[in-house]
Amino acid sequence: MKYLAKALRSRYWTPGFDYKKFIVHVLSRIGVRDGDIVVLSEKAISVAEGNIVDESKIKPGILARLIARIWMRYIWGYILGILCRLSWRTIYNLRKYPVELGARHKQLVIEKVGPLASLCFGSEGGIDVTNLPYSYASLPLKDPVKTAEEIRDAIRKYLGKDLTVVIIDSDRCYSWRSFCISPRKTFVKGIKSGGIFAYVLGNALGLRSSPTPVAFSGPIMSLEELLKISRIAEKMRGFGAGRDVWEMARRFGTTIDGVTWSMLMSIPHYPIVLIRRAVD
Repeated sequence: MKYLAKALRSRYWTPGFDYKKFIVHVLSRIGVRDGDIVVLSEKAISVAEGNIVDESKIKPGILARLIARIWMRYIWGYILGILCRLSWRTIYNLRKYPVELGARHKQLVIEKVGPLASLCFGSEGGIDVTNLPYSYASLPLKDPVKTAEEIRDAIRKYLGKDLTVVIIDSDRCYSWRSFCISPRKTFVKGIKSGGIFAYVLGNALGLRSSPTPVAFSGPIMSLEELLKISRIAEKMRGFGAGRDVWEMARRFGTTIDGVTWSMLMSIPHYPIVLIRRAVD
């Protein structure tokens, strides 16, 4: 199956932004067809819904501090980072992992997802700080299936078109033949949740990785196709201000907690990707 894809440029979705209305508006301008697939960023939706936490107000406990100071700097910086084939730039950053800021982040992960998730480098149960300002972190959607269904219903109501809506997260999903595993929880049948073990094994074994499909609403779609369109969408969308907080801070010439709303709003974002199955 071949696909046509188009990333739709948007302003940064700030808390309170009416993203459903915006999605319908943008799609109405480009002419969608029945059967088209709309792939959306879970993080963008979470931020628009105000599903974010200011980590500067979090008081880290002893476990969170130990994870930030010892586990992240030494276990990830000298052992797991190499085993997982992380770039040397990332390994260098891990060896200088910010203890105080990192401990607050790990405390949030412990409270919202659990201690095992806090041992991950990234892929921490869907909690993310990349492409967010200051010390904010986005949380995973509470009911992504319902969100996908509501967006699909809005498109059908106002545009009269029956589309498939897919919500994805940049956290990696690893697959080998019919086996598929992700570090985070997902509502897609066939993808198992494996926490840190999924992340380490997936990278150490060099399994094929994709963004994680979190939920979708529409006609039945095979897991293979769902993973494929997730990869296409990620490639079209890019990484916004950066792949991680270090890259984001370097882009704006500030500290990792010094990025502002206005900085993020100064660059193009592509939270929506429209994908169409090509007909030979």
